[in-house]
Amino acid sequence: MANHATQSASAKRKTTSRSASTSDAISLLKADHRQVEEWFEEFEKARSETRKAELAAKICTALIVHTTIEEEIFYPAFYEATEDEDTHHEAIIEHVGAKKLIREIQETGPRDEYFDARVKVLSEMIKHHVKEEEQRGGMFAEAKQSDLDLQTLGEQMAARKKELMSQGQESQGH
Repeated sequence: MANHATQSASAKRKTTSRSASTSDAISLLKADHRQVEEWFEEFEKARSETRKAELAAKICTALIVHTTIEEEIFYPAFYEATEDEDTHHEAIIEHVGAKKLIREIQETGPRDEYFDARVKVLSEMIKHHVKEEEQRGGMFAEAKQSDLDLQTLGEQMAARKKELMSQGQESQGH
């Protein structure tokens, strides 16, 4: 099987209407955004270390999977279709910063004096990143205006997400 970047770079052109469905690429990414936002809000309200650890783990796992499908599938297709180097590169660099914080959160726990601060800063970074992707004229709007086949891209991303989530479940069984 060809690698995901190669798959995403080929045959991503729109051939049908521009109507969005729940499985198109942007709908899938936005659903991920809403879920993580909800978990960040719950984290802020949580008082017990156990609950904070639980939520932080969910957030980190979701963001790792999300950044992976964006970097392997959505971003290469976006870049090929739009040639918008600035937006593409900025999104990649924002991921680098988020992944560094995710690693730190995963390596520590609620007893670490900087744990809450790390999660808070990660939340702020993600809010900024989401705003830039979703705003008028942002990456998602640009992708919709391009000739990307968002339906096919969404199907590829959903399949890869399922694969990554199942791998995560296996590794958590330690």
